Amino acid sequence: MTTNRPEPSTTTVDAKRLWAGGAATALVAALAALVGLLLVRDVLDVPVITPATGIGDSQAANLAGHAVVAALIATALLHVLLLTTPRATSFFGWIGVLATIAVALLPFAAAGTVASRLCSAAIYFVVGIAIVTLLSGVARSARTN
Repeated sequence: MTTNRPEPSTTTVDAKRLWAGGAATALVAALAALVGLLLVRDVLDVPVITPATGIGDSQAANLAGHAVVAALIATALLHVLLLTTPRATSFFGWIGVLATIAVALLPFAAAGTVASRLCSAAIYFVVGIAIVTLLSGVARSARTN
């Protein structure tokens, strides 16, 4: 007996394209963090609250390094979701936005002025949104049928 059910589509992921996009996203995230740091710290003369765990010897290297790590972790998460989850980009978007909000709230738990907390949170928010939006676009181009 045959049924007229359509064959399930087999979506595959072009890992090379996905990770190339992830590397490019990491570069953009690092540059966004550096531009935010320069704007806030050097132009507006407001201290920036950076993560306690250091990557590099300077505040710029620390912030850029964390942005790169965040982008690469997000790429790995996206890769797993694309391979295993229906509507992977929807789940990735939600996870990414909620993680971005959580990271943007961290400066408010640290000692500092209101301006320092707000500006630091703004940098983290912009970097997180850049990562989520860029990788969501990369996901669309990395899927193949």
